[in-house]
Amino acid sequence: MKGDSRFFFIVFLLFLVTFGVHAQKSKTQLQKEKQENLKKIEETERILAETGQQKKNSLGELAALNQRIQQQEGLIRAIQNEISLLNSDISKKSGIINALEDDLGQLKKEYAAMLFATQKASGKLNKLMFLFSSSSFDQLLMRLKYMEQYSAARKDQAEVITRVQSILSDQIKETQNIKDEKSALLSDQLKENHQLANLKGKQSALVKSLEKEEKKLKVELEETRKAVAKLDKLISDIIKEEMERAAREAKAAKTTKTVDAAVAMSATFEGNKTKFAWPASGFISQKFGRQNHPVLKRIILQNDGINIQTKQNEKVKAIFEGEVRAVAFIPSIGNSVIISHGDYFTVYSGLKEVLVNKGQKVSTNQEIGQVLTNGDGISELRFQIRKNTAPVDPEQWLKN
Repeated sequence: MKGDSRFFFIVFLLFLVTFGVHAQKSKTQLQKEKQENLKKIEETERILAETGQQKKNSLGELAALNQRIQQQEGLIRAIQNEISLLNSDISKKSGIINALEDDLGQLKKEYAAMLFATQKASGKLNKLMFLFSSSSFDQLLMRLKYMEQYSAARKDQAEVITRVQSILSDQIKETQNIKDEKSALLSDQLKENHQLANLKGKQSALVKSLEKEEKKLKVELEETRKAVAKLDKLISDIIKEEMERAAREAKAAKTTKTVDAAVAMSATFEGNKTKFAWPASGFISQKFGRQNHPVLKRIILQNDGINIQTKQNEKVKAIFEGEVRAVAFIPSIGNSVIISHGDYFTVYSGLKEVLVNKGQKVSTNQEIGQVLTNGDGISELRFQIRKNTAPVDPEQWLKN
């Protein structure tokens, strides 16, 4: 029947638009990302608080504040994306409601016409005259069947109207729920925007304060550069010794298995690129390569790894199985551990306590030490990955 066809078309339309799998996945993903962002914000807030306890106005505090601002902006973007998704849902729901209202009006008109026709032929005499005026017995049977079908169609039309009214009511309720959800998100966005403005205000004041300490910062930078130069030389010397040892062993037939094992280890290490767990929790306070100093103008920093700012007493773990090639102490940096993984080496510097020894085999995620907290209250791990002597960007090897 005409009413049934329209009803099933409406149900099909609702299924496609309202219960779209991709839209639901998108909403679920956005909510998951927002929760992950909130978790990171909580961790950064703790690092920021610890850094500010020991000394106000430090580079570590600025790094934590910069990270906190990035996370706040990420949270606001997540809220905005959720609002955009809800706006799309509201638009789709409104289209469905309009279509349902139009169809409901047409269904009611058709039903009214049916009732009018029924009332005109409601008398028993009229029905009998209609039947017995048939020119043949076959026509009488056809008219009788028509009358039965017409009665059933009228009943079906009433049921369709009831079902469409129910669906329309549900759609209106769902739309209102979405609007309420959007209203709550808009309120959250306003609150988070206010928080972002406060953070940026603190950032601006902190930068101005640090700029007044330019001489002190330059002295500290020079001390750090000298310490890093010593560390880099130590790493290079150890790796060169390891490469020379491997070359000597490669010439000896009896060490073929050892060489094969080193090759296999290198291949496995490469195969885990982008899958390695972080050696410590926290955030990247200094990236790999050349970059501007966060405060001092026209000063370029060079980093052969990444710096991970973290919590006090944070445990540091090996990102992959290997063998400890050196444990050394560098003034101004702290203890360093160098682990070989075939042709690859990982370096963990800035440790106050070391739990492994030279020559020791370590497993993936094994704890190798604890992060040192310096005089400014900054807890920071210097982490490097090298292929032989060439440094690579660790951020491209760790999980996102």
